[in-house]
Parts: sequence; structure tokens; C-alpha cells
Amino acid sequence: MSHEGIRIVNAEQAQREDQEHEPLPYDVVTPKKVRVKKTEGTGVEVDWKDGHQSSWNFAWLRNACPCATCHEEREHTGRLPGEPKPKEQTLLMLYEAPVKPLEVTPVGKYALKFKWSDGHESGIYSWEYLRRVCRCNDCMTKQKL
Repeated sequence: MSHEGIRIVNAEQAQREDQEHEPLPYDVVTPKKVRVKKTEGTGVEVDWKDGHQSSWNFAWLRNACPCATCHEEREHTGRLPGEPKPKEQTLLMLYEAPVKPLEVTPVGKYALKFKWSDGHESGIYSWEYLRRVCRCNDCMTKQKL
């Protein structure tokens, strides 16, 4: 009998994962206004129907890609969404241009999809995912609790 795919988690981690899967109320995950500042190169801002405001820079969003490959890699290495991969230590660090979106397209009425300058384009950033990874001070404080 194989046990592949079974993970042992502690009670705190299990509770956090359960909370991540509870559906959020409609107003919490429904944007009132979305601003993608591609030309300025700064990021995405969302005003939610419940009055909350969220913003993310493009580098953070790329490092928080929700696709299965990126999610599994973060889970395997212990990185949090938005946390960059560690740079390989070499004697001569070469300049690496920041990743930026080449295209941003809506996916139905539930998400955004980015085509990144590093060639990656499989992540679909749902409104629920974006709300769950909000970077505002209030949400960051709640995430630490």
C-alpha cells in the first residue's frame, strides 16, 4: 500500500489550511475596482466591495504565482507566497532585470492571468486568492496570528 501524497501536519498547520479553504463572503472577494498599473510597472490595486483595499507589486505577485508548479515548489522549499527564491551565491552576481507582466488579461469575472517577462504564464490569480494574500497592515497582522 502506497502512502504517496499523504502529508503529516501539526494541529496549527491543519487549522490554518482549513481556514484557507473556507469560502469567503461574496463582498470580500468581489472587486469594486481593479487597477493594473502595467505601464507604470508598479503593480495591482483592488478596491473590494466590502470597502477593503489591497495592493501588490509585480515582483511579489510573480513570486506568489498560484499555479500548481509554483505552489508545489514553494511548499517543498518552505517559501511563503511572494517570497523570492534564494539567489545562487556566485563570485560575480549578474544583473537580473525585474520580472514584469507583458500581458494581463481577465479570466471570466473571477481572476486575472499574467504573461510574465520570464516566460511563465500558467498562474490564474483568482479574486479569492488575491484577497487571501492581501498585503495591507491589517491583513498581515491577522496572518501572523
